[in-house]
Amino acid sequence: MFNRLDAKRNACMLTGKFARRGYDWWWHSFTAVNDETGEEVPFFVEYFLCNPSSGEKEAVCGQKAENKACGKKPSYLMVKAGCWGSDKVQLHRFIGWNDVRLHAKAPYSVEAFDCFASDRELRGSINISKEECESHPEWMCDAGSMEWSLKLEKKVAFNVGYGASGLFRALKAFEMYWHAEGMKTFVSGKITCNGKKYTVVPEKSYGYADKNWGCGFTSPWVWLSSWDLVSRVTEKRLENSVFDIGGGRPKVFGIALNRKLLSAFWYEGKCYEFNFSKFWTGTKTQFSYEETEKEIVWHVEQSNHNALMKTEMRCDKDKMLWVNYEDPDGIKRFTQLWNGGHGHGNVKLYRKRGKSLTLIDDIDVGHAGCEYGEFSAV
Repeated sequence: MFNRLDAKRNACMLTGKFARRGYDWWWHSFTAVNDETGEEVPFFVEYFLCNPSSGEKEAVCGQKAENKACGKKPSYLMVKAGCWGSDKVQLHRFIGWNDVRLHAKAPYSVEAFDCFASDRELRGSINISKEECESHPEWMCDAGSMEWSLKLEKKVAFNVGYGASGLFRALKAFEMYWHAEGMKTFVSGKITCNGKKYTVVPEKSYGYADKNWGCGFTSPWVWLSSWDLVSRVTEKRLENSVFDIGGGRPKVFGIALNRKLLSAFWYEGKCYEFNFSKFWTGTKTQFSYEETEKEIVWHVEQSNHNALMKTEMRCDKDKMLWVNYEDPDGIKRFTQLWNGGHGHGNVKLYRKRGKSLTLIDDIDVGHAGCEYGEFSAV
């Protein structure tokens, strides 16, 4: 069953050619509450490893002018943290490999100075002055500060199938891999962001944890996920449910496939999966994206032999970030990779028997993580 946790898929994958030209990151997003005002604010914390075999004493940033001029590849641990909303901020801390302690095998851990990540715990801090931000455009971030001390309790996983199986991991077949070890995660702890203090409560954290790795990124890049779900049919909260949608245009052995998405809906303890790598399920996908003056809108429709899932999600642009990455070759392929934590919308889930459809549930969605971007001209 896809909800089984699998620490091996969550281990560090930077071996072989991916150690020379590759990245691996652990992403976490969740909602916290302002201790003074009670306002809900969605946050993110990520630990991004790049090109460890070419590591130097200091972090090597690929966007630095002299590195770009001579073709020097990036190499570092990048700790990314921030929040979405009216006070949105994206912070990056770059650390050289000499100062990184990595336990690559499962269960993984990565540690550098006061920054630490594992399957169960996140700690760290970033502090970037306005002057540093202005003088280091290669850091690709804002000025600001954030500290965090968090515990993770992963409830439901999405093992995306054969594409991330042991064989395909060993073959380094895909350009970009995905594993959602905690598509439903209880997060708890404390945050201080730009002087404001926040508390994260497990049952209201709407936490999420996944990882990507490989030697390149996908375009388009799509992600939607939430476990803040309320049935319109029963008017009750779905306490044992979560969905996760991700993908774009995967490359296998250098060959680009048609636009593909992987998705899973763990609906009140029952598995509904729409996975093109499991070809015998007859999975079909249609998705589109639109940008209005104020919103980003996603439309996804997926079906297999037994079920149909229709998803429409929205997020206000003024609450979102253009999240920044460079690839292992030092190329910043996205200039407008929309990323947010205020997604909301609707999911309709149907049982399918031939051409006949029966509604299982019609669901309102809140507190959704969401992302969309396509490569820019470089």
